[in-house]
Amino acid sequence: MGPLDLLNHLLNFLAPALFVGIFLGLLARVFMRKNPAQVVLWKQMVLNIMVGVAALACGLLIFGRDGKMASYAAMVICCATSQWCLSRGWRK
Repeated sequence: MGPLDLLNHLLNFLAPALFVGIFLGLLARVFMRKNPAQVVLWKQMVLNIMVGVAALACGLLIFGRDGKMASYAAMVICCATSQWCLSRGWRK
């Protein structure tokens, strides 16, 4: 496997976490306007992306392969939980 193939595989592995993390942060701004305890938008996105990548990496370790629906479901649940914690003001 060449370096371009490795980069392609890595980007395809990270793409769902990037998509969910970015859009979850943007949609939180739209649907949770009255909540004063919000973190800066880019910090929300970065945290959601990191949580999503961690969930996908755990799914890769548990199942031995990428692309399982259980991994994607765990990523969505983990990202939603982190966004909920941020919206509640749990920033410690």
